[in-house]
Amino acid sequence: MASSQNNPATTTPYTVDHNVRIGHVHLKVADLQRALRFYSGVLGLEVTQRYGDGAVFLSAGGYHHHIALNTWESLGGSPPAPGATGLYHTAIVYPTRAALAAALRRVLAAEIPLQGAADHGVSESVYLSDPDDNGVELYCDKPREMWPRTPQGQLAMFTRPLDLHELLREAPLGTELDSGPRDL
Repeated sequence: MASSQNNPATTTPYTVDHNVRIGHVHLKVADLQRALRFYSGVLGLEVTQRYGDGAVFLSAGGYHHHIALNTWESLGGSPPAPGATGLYHTAIVYPTRAALAAALRRVLAAEIPLQGAADHGVSESVYLSDPDDNGVELYCDKPREMWPRTPQGQLAMFTRPLDLHELLREAPLGTELDSGPRDL
């Protein structure tokens, strides 16, 4: 990659348009069906399109796709070695704390190990990995008026333990499941 040290495109101050957003994540997976069991079966994303035997597109709410999975370069492959560069995690935003709690119940019932849970001041997050060892964050934002700020008005995010028992109590009625670990 060419050096960007003296490149005006990287040295001139620039702020992206406020309407720009991240559109989707496209993941390389080793086993498409196994990945589908996680993303569709456990997390509930809907398949919007299959692209032959090598790719599938999934979304929430009828969007064309939020997550794409493919085996084009990774069929039967291994996860990246620890210490390698790459994607840290895909973050899936839930609209409410109750929706996050329902997702957490499904993850626990599927006996998927949690890697962590945190209150970040601006959001509450649960961390896990998909079957290909890609990091996944399930989270919901807190209302902006609750976001912690410094006396100067800057964001003051933090990482504190998240009480998963309290979170699970907010899951909607009818999302109870009979299987999965009993203790967190």
